[in-house]
Amino acid sequence: MAHCYPSRWWLVSCLGVALLLLGVSPPPAAADPVRPILGGWPLAGSPAVLRGFDPPKSRYGAGHRGVDLAVRAGEPVLASMAGTVAFAGSVAGRGVVSIDHGPLRTTYEPVDAQVSTGQRVATGQPIGRVRAGGHCAGQCLHWGLRQGSTYLNPLSLVGGGRAGPLRLLGEAQRAVAVQHARARAEAAAARAGIAGSAATGPPGSHGFLHPVPGGITSGFGRRFHPVLKVWKRHDGTDFGAGCGTAIRAPYAGTVTRRYFNAGYGNRLMLSHGHVGGVSVQTAYNHATRYVVGGGQRVRRGQVIGYVGSTGYSTGCHLHLMVWLDGRLVDPMSWF
Repeated sequence: MAHCYPSRWWLVSCLGVALLLLGVSPPPAAADPVRPILGGWPLAGSPAVLRGFDPPKSRYGAGHRGVDLAVRAGEPVLASMAGTVAFAGSVAGRGVVSIDHGPLRTTYEPVDAQVSTGQRVATGQPIGRVRAGGHCAGQCLHWGLRQGSTYLNPLSLVGGGRAGPLRLLGEAQRAVAVQHARARAEAAAARAGIAGSAATGPPGSHGFLHPVPGGITSGFGRRFHPVLKVWKRHDGTDFGAGCGTAIRAPYAGTVTRRYFNAGYGNRLMLSHGHVGGVSVQTAYNHATRYVVGGGQRVRRGQVIGYVGSTGYSTGCHLHLMVWLDGRLVDPMSWF
């Protein structure tokens, strides 16, 4: 029979032996929280923090389960760490993207997603663009971090946190922060060869209609091509619309080309002349057919063709492209 001696180590050992003899398993040790590794900001540069992390005291209690970052509508949102997209869609009317990073998960809202569920993303890869709305009085990106059901401070991914060097902004400083966000977005666009908003005005201010009804199914930016099965830049915006849906000219212009391309299918290009100080050209792809031809003038809202699935396409939709002063841009930076 084992003899127990009155030392702490022997007491613990004897307790363990007794539990095993009685067929009782000791309770498992509590899992240590994962210490987040350093990642990156979900926006270009070092954005201003408008509201910090304030975790709730209970699971359903009040609090702020992430941080709010100064941003402008349309600014690219980046994956803060490599991982797999767990969700890309709408929750309560807000566009949300969630990315799994092993035991951790990051969330971003409000975002027009340019990625899909199950897609692998790299640190710093664009995953969408900030959309209007959200819970801020102005515009912001809400960035969250969780381990299971436990909320963590996302600033820990960039070296911040409760004791970090990051400074929250007061109400009077927020307008300045938003101005800095706008400048940061325009600088990032210039580095990418995309026309910024300084000369063209904010999206939606140019009088251009959406050429078809329906939501955006794939945005502008890098994505995994559904037909070619390779990573490449998506050079326009896809609108989900059924076969036969009328395509309307978003603005008055002249048809410059109409032809078939193996990738784009039935394609038509419109020149809209100078609008807002820049030369604007648009293109419409994958149509089943067009009802206008080269050299023809069209008016705003006129039917120019019908949605189809010609070329490299997995289903009926409209692929819209925009050039400003000869440079290909994100259509949603203009429309």
